[in-house]
Amino acid sequence: MAKYRLLRDRLRNELADVVLAEAPAATDGELALAHSPAYVQAIVTGAADAGQMREIGFPWSPAMVERSRRSVGATVAAARIALQQGVAANLAGGTHHAKADRGSGFCVFNDVAVAARLMQAECARRSAPGSPPLPVAVIDLDVHQGNGTAHIFREDPSVFTLSLHGERNFPFRKEPGDLDVDLPDGCTDHDYLLALDQALEEMGRRFKPALILYLAGADPLQGDRLGRLALSHAGLLARDERVFAWAWERQIPLAFCMAGGYGLQIGDTVQAQVNTFRVALGYAARWRSRS
Repeated sequence: MAKYRLLRDRLRNELADVVLAEAPAATDGELALAHSPAYVQAIVTGAADAGQMREIGFPWSPAMVERSRRSVGATVAAARIALQQGVAANLAGGTHHAKADRGSGFCVFNDVAVAARLMQAECARRSAPGSPPLPVAVIDLDVHQGNGTAHIFREDPSVFTLSLHGERNFPFRKEPGDLDVDLPDGCTDHDYLLALDQALEEMGRRFKPALILYLAGADPLQGDRLGRLALSHAGLLARDERVFAWAWERQIPLAFCMAGGYGLQIGDTVQAQVNTFRVALGYAARWRSRS
């Protein structure tokens, strides 16, 4: 948990152009855009049973509920700002194992799924009746497959889910998304970046997003306790550059969240995340200069 404070402090001290704001709390109604009302109420009221909480991995408390609401609200806020300004971020988020009716793997509510659905709803209110929903692409580069996100959107053609992840890593039963790329243990920079280039090219042929939600997990980094891949800091930086460049070249707004990162040395995880923000700031400046 300390990585979130460390990331905030480093951004405040080193990247003055990052504008920090308090995360708003998602409402029950917003959470219900991606989760069953019964599940939302079980979590909010503390009625979730021991098995549900064991699968999530956190003990229940009012503070846990508040943090989970705000983690979702921060991604929602980032998505709104990205649609206006081109690039925005949540310093946490990426809770992609949460499905519609249950949490899992330290994920209570699925922030990206709620944000996608809410941006579609807000866009629909501004559009002519009968307009197609806002097309949203989820680019999930956390080392673990985004099974919850894939499950929520499995029958929704308006949201495209792309996931690059460790083949032998959690979750051990994958949920098929629109484009899944399984990577072997020990995958290094060259092979990872080649797979990413191919995946982005294929997604571009199959789907034309108007918003990208990017999970910039730091856990593909070599030495991550839960990662099993072997990317260097330079490799992760190149990964981020490719994603932001792909969005910029097509003038697609992009909101990102930090997702996983469990380095043996917490500073390695935080450094990878700071590097992501450095890349993002460069593209945010391009969006500003465009206007």
